[in-house]
Amino acid sequence: MEIEHYMQIAFSLAEGAVGQISPNPPVGSVIVNHGRVVGMGAHLRAGELHAERVALDMAGNDSVGADLYVTLEPCSHTGKTPPCTEAILQAGISRVYVSTLDPNPLVSGSGIQRLRDAGIDVQTEICADLARELYPPFFHFIQTKQPHVTLKTAMTLDGKIAAFSGHSKWVTSEQSRLDVHRLRHVHDAILTGSKTILHDNPLLTTRLPQGGLHPIRVVLDTHLSTPMTSQVIQNTDAPTWIFCGSTAPEERELNFLPYDHVEVFRMEKPAIIVSDILDKLGARGIMTLLVEGGSSVNASFLQADAVDRIITYIAPRLLGGTDSLTPIGGINPALMSDAKDFVFIKTEQLGPDLKVTAVPKGSDSNVHRTH
Repeated sequence: MEIEHYMQIAFSLAEGAVGQISPNPPVGSVIVNHGRVVGMGAHLRAGELHAERVALDMAGNDSVGADLYVTLEPCSHTGKTPPCTEAILQAGISRVYVSTLDPNPLVSGSGIQRLRDAGIDVQTEICADLARELYPPFFHFIQTKQPHVTLKTAMTLDGKIAAFSGHSKWVTSEQSRLDVHRLRHVHDAILTGSKTILHDNPLLTTRLPQGGLHPIRVVLDTHLSTPMTSQVIQNTDAPTWIFCGSTAPEERELNFLPYDHVEVFRMEKPAIIVSDILDKLGARGIMTLLVEGGSSVNASFLQADAVDRIITYIAPRLLGGTDSLTPIGGINPALMSDAKDFVFIKTEQLGPDLKVTAVPKGSDSNVHRTH
């Protein structure tokens, strides 16, 4: 159908902006007049024109009597930009096709109602399956005020991430490692623990052939043991946020003052609590968080029910060894019924490796967390 075709174009525009407009959602819009595309646009940067207004500006007078397709319900309130509903009305649009409603309480149905009250024919749930793929992070952020968490792991076929010595370069192929950089490009922040910093000294930036956006680097470091010589301190390509416990030595915190890109967050408790970290990140506008931690950090997120998606890269190799390291550590469960159940939603082959994506069972990829 033509309706689905034009909405798919709108989604392709929205997908191109993923990772660069947080905490706003990626939105695409297309305007069609008598079977001819006369305008299209995407929301490219927070605070700038929304997708509908970009498309309307391109269409100009051709907007009169045209159909407007948009991936997310048009806003009806004044924020950093004026309401899109008023721009749609002023442009003379006849019909509006919307994929999904906006869960933001400031919108949440009011945008569609405003258009209908003005006599515009509005149809919803167009290509709803595409909306369910694109918008879980935004919906989750709006509903919980916390970032949507993706836990990324890479392991051998027998579930090992490193030899007993800690040696792990490289578990997976170059194709998988390149895909990880694509993941970093579309996430607002990347999180790891101080043990990973001490052992691997990672850069935690995005390195793609065509460039890419660097996520904010988040380090969980209870005692502020991150060395001044580590790459996350010496490299200034991205901000580094270090979260420490309340009893971390104050003199160590002073060591970071000369580094403008480094910020230390001293928590209220001696131990670092996952939900407290997520609250802080959400308050800072972090909508998507990629966790690339060791087994302890990964276990803390899993035990806190703070994993909204798992992406695992599996290499076709066997390491063996009872002391070889596994992706998730923590407390040893006594029963299989203690396992956290997930559902596979996608599998891909990247070179010799498999990339498996899963979400918590019963979540429909849109997790509601309580803490």
